[in-house]
Amino acid sequence: MTDLPDGFPPRTASYEADPEHVGRVLLLYSGGLDTSVMLKWIQDRYDAGVVCLTVNLGQPGEDYEVIEGKARMLGALDCHIVDAREELAREYITPAIKANALYGGGYPLFTALGRPLIAKLAVEYARSSGCDTIAHGCTGKGNDQVRIEATVATLAPELKVIAPVRSWQMGREEEIAYAHEHGIPIKSHPTQGTEVAPYSIDDNLWGRSSEGRWIEDLDHAPEDDVFQLVTRPELAPDAPETVEIEFERGVPVALNGERLDLVDLLERAAEIGARHGVGIVDHIEDRIVGLKVRDIYEAPAAAILLPAHQELEKLVCTIHQNQFKGQLDRQWAYLVYAGLWWEPLREDLDAYMDSVNEQVSGTVGVKLYKGHARVVTRSSPNAVYDQSLASFGESGGLFSQTASPGFIELFSLQSRMAWRLRNR
Repeated sequence: MTDLPDGFPPRTASYEADPEHVGRVLLLYSGGLDTSVMLKWIQDRYDAGVVCLTVNLGQPGEDYEVIEGKARMLGALDCHIVDAREELAREYITPAIKANALYGGGYPLFTALGRPLIAKLAVEYARSSGCDTIAHGCTGKGNDQVRIEATVATLAPELKVIAPVRSWQMGREEEIAYAHEHGIPIKSHPTQGTEVAPYSIDDNLWGRSSEGRWIEDLDHAPEDDVFQLVTRPELAPDAPETVEIEFERGVPVALNGERLDLVDLLERAAEIGARHGVGIVDHIEDRIVGLKVRDIYEAPAAAILLPAHQELEKLVCTIHQNQFKGQLDRQWAYLVYAGLWWEPLREDLDAYMDSVNEQVSGTVGVKLYKGHARVVTRSSPNAVYDQSLASFGESGGLFSQTASPGFIELFSLQSRMAWRLRNR
């Protein structure tokens, strides 16, 4: 086993904790190997008390009583379990839907949306628990360190941050050895016998990501065992299914005619989409820290609701709104991906998104079949659409076909002149 470093790394940011002034730490605790080792390590290295915070964002299969019991057994002064699913859905996923939020054309930002909420809760519980420092388990290679630390530094300048995984120089095997040495229980993996999980997983109501192993090899096609949320498309039902989503002012409110609370609707959409193999994304991504990485995403709810919303929005908006809003959607997604949730520009963009979405009410049908989600029907009382005008052979009303030649002559005037000049 590699010994832990004797000294602490030098501080490079004002919000990093000075070891001599760490008295009580709020630890973002999942109950897994990293944060369990961290819980013991912080107590020993900083001689500090630790309060744990575990946030439920809709991760499947978690036993929060077990997580709390493990934290207390390892010496935590307290362990708070917070159900934040409703807040995630209303305050974070809803704005993302209104902004048709995809980063890099494929990533629906589920982890990026969850991190500022987790960090905000960490600030609240650190203050109420008398903590002077917040600890997290992010590495130095990912975006999550940016999202969490930028939030803490923004909302609570008086609090400091420690990130042991960035500095303790332990790999997974060294962590396991440390756990055995200090009596930290380790969950056994069904095939490997230890908590060397096949992939690094993060999930919530809006999706799931997998990293590690062969995923880092761009020549390696996805292996079947990575898909633990979405049915592999070749195993999906042979019959298609069409789901209808009703929106009010840009927010999904009903599925197949049944009005549902937003959390229930997201979970129901994810279940239906996952059954049909919808929402698998094999994505090359430009991280904020400068790396280019490959991620495997499973986001069945987003794969249904985002295109449905975008099609409805397109139906009720003018050509000028649609062209302009796409630019703002991309900017919104970038800010959230980059961990700048508290950037005033995002709030400014939200104001525009809310204004546009005042008209985004109606129903969209999405056909699901073996990994594909395709919008097939659209209806809205606010549609900027007239079927009689769109039909061939019809004229009159707001549009006269005999006016077209004059429009064409004027519309193409500059282009025709420029072509002639360049080809004289």
